[in-house]
Amino acid sequence: MPRPTARVLILLELLQSGGTRTVAELADRLGVEGRTVRRYVDQLIDLDVPVESVRGRYGGYRLAPGYRLPPLMLSDDEALAVLLGLVAGRRAGLTTAEHTASETASAKIRRVLPKRIARRLDTLLEALAFTDRLDHSDAPDAGVLLTVADAVRHRRPVSIRYTDRDGRRSERTLHAYGIVAHAGRWYVTGKDARIDEDRTFRLDRIADARTLPGSFEAPVGPGAAQRLLSGFATAEYRHEVTLRIHGTVEQIRAHLPAGVASLEEYAPVTGEDRATERWLRVELRAERLDWLPAVLASLDRPFVVERPDELRHLVIALADRLTSCARRPPDSEEPRVS
Repeated sequence: MPRPTARVLILLELLQSGGTRTVAELADRLGVEGRTVRRYVDQLIDLDVPVESVRGRYGGYRLAPGYRLPPLMLSDDEALAVLLGLVAGRRAGLTTAEHTASETASAKIRRVLPKRIARRLDTLLEALAFTDRLDHSDAPDAGVLLTVADAVRHRRPVSIRYTDRDGRRSERTLHAYGIVAHAGRWYVTGKDARIDEDRTFRLDRIADARTLPGSFEAPVGPGAAQRLLSGFATAEYRHEVTLRIHGTVEQIRAHLPAGVASLEEYAPVTGEDRATERWLRVELRAERLDWLPAVLASLDRPFVVERPDELRHLVIALADRLTSCARRPPDSEEPRVS
C-alpha cells in the first residue's frame, strides 16, 4: 500500500486531470476514508497548492482555475509513451513545422529517464520500422493547426490563405468539420463558404488562418475521416474505373481501401452473412492505370472490367507476360531486358 506521502502526490495527479472530484471518488481511488482525503487536501494547501472546495450535491475538490502546475512528473511508462509518440509523429511526418520542438522535448525527457528505461527505449527504437518518412517541410504550421482545431471545436468560421497543388493562391472562408491525419499528412475537411461545397485542404498548404465572428451548424452524416476518404476516392482524375469483383468486402478492401475506391455494398438479406462472397461494384479514379492490373491480380478473385477499355488491354498484356514467363523452361536462356 502506498505511503501517505505517495497518496498525497496521487491526489495531486487526480486533481491535475481537471474537473471536480467528489470525496467518495477520491477516497475510492486512494483506498482511504473520506476524512483522510480531507487531511491530504489540507497538506496540499499547506504546500501552497490552491485546492478549492466545491459545495453542493456534486461538490468535492478541484484546483483553482489558472493555477500553474509544478514541473511535470511522469512515471517510467508515461515517459516512454510520450517519447514514442514524439518519435512516431516525427517519423510519420505528423509534427508541426517547428521541427526542433519535438527534438528538444525528447531530449529533456531523455535526460531525466533512468538508464534502464533509456536502454529499453533505444532497443525499441532500433526495432521500429516506418513505411515512409516525409520531409518536415510538409508539416503544418503549429499556429495554423491550433487555430483550425479551435475553429472546429467551437464551430467558428475561419479565414485561410491557401495554395493548391497547381500553385494557385486564394483566400477562403472555411466551415471546418474536423482535422484528419492520413498517410503522413494533416488535412482539414469542411465547407468552402464561397462555393457552398464540401472540400478537403492540406494543412501544410495553409499559409495563414484567422478565426472569424459567427458560428455554423455541424452537418449530420459521416465524420471527418470518412469524408476525407470518400473525397479521395471520388476526386477528379484522368481515368474513371468501374469494376465488378466477386468476394467479400474485407477481401476487396485489403487491396483497394476506402481512400482509393468506393465500394457499392448491398444490404444482406435476412440471415445472410456480410462476409459471404458476392459480386460487388467498385469505382475509383486514377491519373494512371498501369498499377491496377497487378492489384487486380493480387486480389485472386474473379473480376470484370466494365470501363475503361484501356484497363482491359493492360490486364490482358500482364496476363500474357505472366503466361510467357511461366511457360519458359527453367534451363532456357534468360531474356534480354532493355
